Amino acid sequence: MTQLAIIGGSGLTALPGLTITGQQVFKTPYGEPSGFLTFGTYAGHELLFLPRHGNPHTIPPHKVNYRANIWALQANNITDIIAVNAVGGVTDEMYPGRLVIPDQIIDYTWGRGHTFFEDGLAHVTHIDFTQPYSEPLRRLLIQAGDQAELPIYAAGTYGATQGPRLESTAEIDRLMRDGCDLVGMTGMPEAALAREMDINYASVCVVANWGAGRGSEAITMESIRLTLDSGMQNVVQLLEAAIPLLEHDN
Repeated sequence: MTQLAIIGGSGLTALPGLTITGQQVFKTPYGEPSGFLTFGTYAGHELLFLPRHGNPHTIPPHKVNYRANIWALQANNITDIIAVNAVGGVTDEMYPGRLVIPDQIIDYTWGRGHTFFEDGLAHVTHIDFTQPYSEPLRRLLIQAGDQAELPIYAAGTYGATQGPRLESTAEIDRLMRDGCDLVGMTGMPEAALAREMDINYASVCVVANWGAGRGSEAITMESIRLTLDSGMQNVVQLLEAAIPLLEHDN
């Protein structure tokens, strides 16, 4: 049976409409997760919610304890994760306010605890990361977006940068040359860690702003916040449509 977790990103430190049934402080071999594990019912179904940046939003992308987060979810028998990520748009199709369900990722981060397979191993372990996101879970999100008549883009390559600063114009140009459509700071190592734990993982990206040099106006935190406020309303609609499909699919 599907056991679902939602990882909330910037703009989604709490899940509106979630009826909370319990909260738990959880300890892991990698330290504490970003916040309480919040258990509840949403759209008539049980799930677990975890704010990636804490609540309030205080943990920067490069300081998120990704291993503790994923380990805690796996220890609570989570089988599927829908991650919400705020991103910048690199290509013309990725305009602010759009929802994107990425299908590929390129990792530009460094210095993060990025694997569970490093100490005390019986043998060296590698994972297949050819398709970094769960295709069945991606298709389900796309179907839900179509049903809810939301501005969904059904594919894209996510470029994961280190942060917390935003990128330079030259860096965004490089990302585009590398084939990236989106730029964000939290996509890795989260996706790979979920794969190491055999958890189905897909991302809902909210384009909060144009990447550096792509828009006609300066990037400000105020403009990003305003776009995220409306974008997260669309995310909530998407989740409301997707979760019943996930339960039906299983």
